[in-house]
Amino acid sequence: MTQHKKPKKKKFKVEKDGSLTDVLAAMKAEGYQPVRRFEQPVFKEENGEITVSHQEIMFEGKLMNEDETK
Repeated sequence: MTQHKKPKKKKFKVEKDGSLTDVLAAMKAEGYQPVRRFEQPVFKEENGEITVSHQEIMFEGKLMNEDETK
């Protein structure tokens, strides 16, 4: 029987209506721990003017060892 291996690193995005706590809990549930946080602005154009709409936040997670997840 072949088991599906999880990737060693995976990115998790904080959704516009989500919270950091939700994403961190989802990462832990999947067996990942956060190792890096990325933030970048999302721009929008209104009336010919470019403004920042919101910040997009992503976490890079590293797969934890089996004994760390228990």
